[in-house]
Amino acid sequence: MADNIIIRVQSPDGMKKIPATKRETVAAFIKKVGNEFGFNSNGFSIYLNRNKTGEILSQNKTLSLLKIKHGDMLYLFPSGSPSSSAEVMDTATPHSSSSMPSVQEDEIDQYLTKQDGKIYRNKDPQLCHHGSLGKCVHCVPLEVREFIFVFLISYRDHMSFHAYLRKLTGGADKGKFAALENISCKIKSGCEGHPPWPEGICTKCQPSAITLNRQKYRHVDNIMFENHTIADRFLDFWRKTGSQRMGYLYGRYTEHKDIPLGIRAEVAAIYEPPQNATQNSLELVDDPKAAAVDEIAAKLGLCKVGWIFTDLLSEDTRIGTVRYTRNNDSHYLSAEECITAGYFQNLHSNPCRLSRDGHFGSKFVTVVATGGPDNQVHFEGYQVSNQCMALVRDECLLPCKDAPELGYAKESSPEQYVPDVFFKDTDKFGNDVTFLARPLPVEYLIIDITTTFPKDPQYTFCSTQRFPIENREILGETQDFHSLATYLSQCTSTAFLDIVSDFHLLLFLVTNEVMPLRDSIGLLLDAVRTSNEDLAQTWKKSEQWATIEQLCSTVGGQPSSSQGYGAMGGPSAPASSSAMWSCLHCTFMNQPGTEHCEMCSLPRGYQPPSLHALLCPDLIPLSPPLNWPITSLHQDPLRDLDALFFYFFLFFTLSPHFEASVLPISQAAVSSERDALVSIHSMSKSTKPKLSTSVPLSLSQRLLGNRAVYKYI
Repeated sequence: MADNIIIRVQSPDGMKKIPATKRETVAAFIKKVGNEFGFNSNGFSIYLNRNKTGEILSQNKTLSLLKIKHGDMLYLFPSGSPSSSAEVMDTATPHSSSSMPSVQEDEIDQYLTKQDGKIYRNKDPQLCHHGSLGKCVHCVPLEVREFIFVFLISYRDHMSFHAYLRKLTGGADKGKFAALENISCKIKSGCEGHPPWPEGICTKCQPSAITLNRQKYRHVDNIMFENHTIADRFLDFWRKTGSQRMGYLYGRYTEHKDIPLGIRAEVAAIYEPPQNATQNSLELVDDPKAAAVDEIAAKLGLCKVGWIFTDLLSEDTRIGTVRYTRNNDSHYLSAEECITAGYFQNLHSNPCRLSRDGHFGSKFVTVVATGGPDNQVHFEGYQVSNQCMALVRDECLLPCKDAPELGYAKESSPEQYVPDVFFKDTDKFGNDVTFLARPLPVEYLIIDITTTFPKDPQYTFCSTQRFPIENREILGETQDFHSLATYLSQCTSTAFLDIVSDFHLLLFLVTNEVMPLRDSIGLLLDAVRTSNEDLAQTWKKSEQWATIEQLCSTVGGQPSSSQGYGAMGGPSAPASSSAMWSCLHCTFMNQPGTEHCEMCSLPRGYQPPSLHALLCPDLIPLSPPLNWPITSLHQDPLRDLDALFFYFFLFFTLSPHFEASVLPISQAAVSSERDALVSIHSMSKSTKPKLSTSVPLSLSQRLLGNRAVYKYI
């Protein structure tokens, strides 16, 4: 037993302990080291010293003859590594190219890595007493690490991620002992000294306890929407339905010049995936088009930079104000929203060459559309910390049911070991005290990011018309060839590039089921990405676009004025009676020359009347886009909504007799669409109808603003 020894071997990939014996030959030991590190016999060299002196050659001598004792440290270097001492020291650093995996970083990271990061200052007329070509302590450029010290002391704000890297790798040691390590909350596998959990655990495989700290850096320093139209179209869903909405932000990462080595996320479009939404909740469902959307965005030079959701409640519908609910007295992000943000950030991790795992943190941002102090809609940007990402990834964090501002660290169970999670706070006597994170304030997990709109709007997609947004069938905004024909007939621009430069239109052209253009639209996407009208005109002459024009002419469109613009960009011709037409009631395609649908026998152009026009002429019309039987709320909210079930019965059983019994709508009850809009959640408790959502509303009011619940399945 006395002959057994353990020798430590330090390599660029880390240190490992190699068991051996004093009588073991050097050749056998080197072979054992190669197997442990995954090298062949000629792929590395071992030295007694870090500066590559005292090389240990493969021979039949024993380790004891070379005076290698228990606990000694040897140094392994891969073959082909530099020979000079300065390069050898750099090779041993965690951020060297030989010790880190080959990672393709984002373009913005590659660009900022090449910048000097200095903060240049102008000559101070009061303090600088030298010539125009001279420099003094008052005007000499500041290094990033010098600026960081002054900035944090003065403003106590977050530094940019690349400035944080410069701080780690700066100084005399050039970041020799700096490392970017991802947090792990799981038991390390491969420990054979004891039975697996829950029967046994040791210090080698047990994850370390976590003390939550407010993160000092952030991966994104600013979020900017290119123009107000992007956000306004997203908010239209809430304005028309009163239900919350979620979407993915597509854009690009650029340099944020207001912060040293800062990064800005520019939003060019919002994609709205399939979801089930109510006034108080959101639920995502599977999206079969997700891969196609990412592919189209990549060809347009865009990527998924974040997600956005609404949390809005009307304050006064007459003047359009909303409630201010997210503040110091409640919360800014709920624990459930932090978990969702952490889930998305783990899906979109940040490639980093300075991390052994090849990734560190995330640039994926979270934007909340909510009420501000002035009772107007504000857009607030956030990220969650790397610690929160680790807790979410390893399923260690839970939300509190009755307190949205608090999270809860799970307790260990036979199925899962959870390390202890702590946070520091002050007690009632002003002393710093460490608390167990059961529960924990989510403010330790949140990083706030400024969200802005440019003074001069920018437009990646320059179409002046609005093609219907996907997954809005509840509003009647369907994406089909009838909508495409209507869209093209309303376009007044003669430039084909301006007509097709719409993100949602391009998605429809690629993902529609009638004629998908996924394999033949590359030239058009290149034209939109480079704003090249010639490329767009070339694609316009293709066979695919000719087929689309034929389909649009078949279904027909509705021009916005007496002189519309057709699919070719010119004045549209009157609809031909020789073309096939679609029944607006059953959507059956009828042969040309017929005036009645062959399927349902209804006349051409027939639209089913809405129920309020048939039975309730005094109801307030809300002008919904769908011909749905219930299209309005009663002018008198005290009237019993049980009658609506009777209306449903009449609509489905007596629909053949509706055409002859249409009653005129009282125009005196209609002032304007905005003033006529009556939302259930804006009514007082005493005036809510019997079948309204009064119970969920009263429950949500007790839960301190817990109105937006997010669940991913």
